[in-house]
Amino acid sequence: MDDSPSAQVEALAPLLAAFDAAADAGHITRAAQRLGVPQSSLSRRLKAVEKTVGVQLFQPVGRGIALTPAGRELFGRTRDLVRALDDAVSVVRSNADPDSGLVRFGFPLTLGPVSIPALLADFHAAAPRIRLHLVQAHGEALADMVRDGRLDLAVMIPPPADLPSIVLGRQAIHLYAAPAHPLAARDAVDLTELAGESFIANPPSYHLRRLLDSWCAEAGYVPEVVFEITEFDTLRALVAHGLGIALLPEPETPHPQLRRIPLRTGRSREIGLATGNHRPTPAVSRLHEFIATRV
Repeated sequence: MDDSPSAQVEALAPLLAAFDAAADAGHITRAAQRLGVPQSSLSRRLKAVEKTVGVQLFQPVGRGIALTPAGRELFGRTRDLVRALDDAVSVVRSNADPDSGLVRFGFPLTLGPVSIPALLADFHAAAPRIRLHLVQAHGEALADMVRDGRLDLAVMIPPPADLPSIVLGRQAIHLYAAPAHPLAARDAVDLTELAGESFIANPPSYHLRRLLDSWCAEAGYVPEVVFEITEFDTLRALVAHGLGIALLPEPETPHPQLRRIPLRTGRSREIGLATGNHRPTPAVSRLHEFIATRV
């Protein structure tokens, strides 16, 4: 039996990185920038992929591109192959020089202005030849990227149960209100006192929103959420303008227009450092150990 690859596979293999980048980015210019090639060169490679496969894989959508049904089928079957090859090359290169390499590191939207940059500055001083690709996103997005190999490590609040993780600490949650709000002068409040208040919160897919809903349910009511927003700085600004109250972690940079009111039954959530179910490179292991011993 002949186990050698077909002519189509031999022709397609060198072009898979171009196909993968364009399929993931949904935009020719951004995909070309990611690969560091001219846009015209990427376009030629994508045409070559379609010619080799024999079907149309992309279609224009506004200023970007979208996969056709055939393109989605091919992307679904090849994306793990491209990630695995990328990981294999990274491992081989890192093993040859453990003081260099690339680490894809993610962290949540409620951390970053102070703690993460300071931590990474210390790491860079200790390992200046290790490159860091940083991603900031909400918990579920980070978890998905660690699961499918797009991230090597991620600080998550809380870490998902299906990924290997270590506990770094806990993040306290408090009530925040504008200075003129009737609750702003209180030393502490109980969750039962917040029934009927207008809340500003994240969308339901965010962990902090799920905590709000469950804690209010324990207190016997459904919170009235008048604004839903993903961006935490804007959320705090809406609270500062008196448009509602919010349950949030303490901001890493001071926000003088907000009043923090502790909850009588202290509430917090776990901070963890999660890794994927794949073999880490020496560079990844070095950052993991650095964070675990410093935080």
